[in-house]
Amino acid sequence: MILTTVDEAAQYKGISIYLDAAIDWIQEHFNDEFVKGVYSIDCADGTTMTVKCSEPALLPTEKATLEAHERFIDIQIPLKGTEGMGWSPIKSLKHVRDAYNEAKDVTFYGDAAQCVFPVKHGQLAIFFPEDAHAPNIGLGNHRKLVIKVPVV
Repeated sequence: MILTTVDEAAQYKGISIYLDAAIDWIQEHFNDEFVKGVYSIDCADGTTMTVKCSEPALLPTEKATLEAHERFIDIQIPLKGTEGMGWSPIKSLKHVRDAYNEAKDVTFYGDAAQCVFPVKHGQLAIFFPEDAHAPNIGLGNHRKLVIKVPVV
């Protein structure tokens, strides 16, 4: 898991060509006026990555559910306000709530997050396949981007 600012995210380039493309896109488009919907990032090799802009309701920590993905790295970017996010390493989890759904590339866990941290506007969190994460923690509503970066 990486927590960084949009301005400093470029230091993590080199992990994969897709993460590089996502970071470049974020830095180029972060100040755009996003509305709810799906955007895309076209990579040089012809791969298209999905960027989803949503306005989810925030949940209390005890209602947040840990999730993990096998085929994608999640980049989560608050566009308005602060979003709490929970994190746990998958290896430490004991309670699978919903087994891996290959079509949706997600496993849900019943464990509590080991830590919950704020991610503010101007920051982003990068979750790798070994990172279970519980997004959308807090009060009220907010707007965010989630980029699905293929694992290579």
